[in-house]
Amino acid sequence: MKSLQEFKIIKMPTYKYTAINEAGKKINGILSSDSERAARQQIKALNLTPLSLDTTNKKYFLNIKVSNKQLLFATRQIATLLDSSISIDETLQSIAFEVEDKSLSAALHAVRDEILQGSKIAEAMSSHPSIFNDTYRSLVAAGDAAGNLQVAFSNLADYLEESALVRQQVISALAYPMILMVFSIGVVFALLTFVMPQVVDQFIRAGAELPTLTSVLMAISNYSGLILLSLGVSMLLSFFYYRHLIQNNQTAIYIHKGILKIPLVGKFMLNAEVERFSRVMHLMMKSGLNLDVAMQQARVVIGNKYIAQSIEDARIELVEGKDFIQSFKASNIFPSLFLQLLSSGYKSGNLTFMFEKVAQYMKGEIESKRSTFLSLLEPLVIIFGGGIILLIVLAILLPIMQMNNMALG
Repeated sequence: MKSLQEFKIIKMPTYKYTAINEAGKKINGILSSDSERAARQQIKALNLTPLSLDTTNKKYFLNIKVSNKQLLFATRQIATLLDSSISIDETLQSIAFEVEDKSLSAALHAVRDEILQGSKIAEAMSSHPSIFNDTYRSLVAAGDAAGNLQVAFSNLADYLEESALVRQQVISALAYPMILMVFSIGVVFALLTFVMPQVVDQFIRAGAELPTLTSVLMAISNYSGLILLSLGVSMLLSFFYYRHLIQNNQTAIYIHKGILKIPLVGKFMLNAEVERFSRVMHLMMKSGLNLDVAMQQARVVIGNKYIAQSIEDARIELVEGKDFIQSFKASNIFPSLFLQLLSSGYKSGNLTFMFEKVAQYMKGEIESKRSTFLSLLEPLVIIFGGGIILLIVLAILLPIMQMNNMALG
């Protein structure tokens, strides 16, 4: 197996441009080129009319985004062309003209240019981190180091396709409960803002005492704006404070370790991280990387800092010739099946297969728990929203019934 070599970035002038396409729409994008003249030629090659072209010393444009659909299409096409023995520079040039997203097209042109200048493909992609994320670049680097880019891009396309499918399933499942929640909030707002104040006003004019439930809800209604503002500010401050805390790696590790201990949520997050790690490890080792380099690269896909540090500790044990499985066990967080399959695969020399099995098992566990949660979410939203609306209706009806009793009395 081959190891991943250090990258040496070859800097090229980077340009941010504004152009008009054939439909007369303004398009913004980025590209790398030897000169401004060459950059304008690249823009015209995209069937665009350049309006402005600004050079910058910044290597990254973090605000450039492309759709997952377009990235998946480009990745799948790259794998297909590479499988047909077409060179990587010709492949990138061809796909750059095919994709609809101009930012992705410009990025592919820029990547091709840097490759022609002598850069590795993952190096060139690192100039566009908002398009090609850490996972994407790591898998490409693994395939490049193993001399099998076609397999790497094919695996990447499968990875992106599966991730997009899961995302779509979650969005579809959440759509109806979210609609119910928004509708419930609208009804509650209307009742508290327009209906209840009128009923209460008439009740007060009659000189009667308001029922306790009505008084409480009316007080909430009167201060609803302040309550919502306070909640919003508190959540915003908490978010920024959290972001500030996790800037320190040790603090982030401590916080993320605590998150894993939250009932239900922690286990779900752990399973999701282990599934992602195992899937990427399978792809990297399948692409030809050895175990320690694959672990070093795969840990970048882990969002939880404590899990990522545990993986790094295990990798260090491996490099030092120690039993890295024991390091995983010492963290006391990884599922027992993960440890058993990993140990079996390491002893039998079939870790690549075992990582695939772990990923498949964890995926099943995650989908099962997600399906259960989503199936419970809809009735919970109905019960919760219906309960609040019922309380408000009771708060409105109680004064009316009390006034009727007073009138009859």
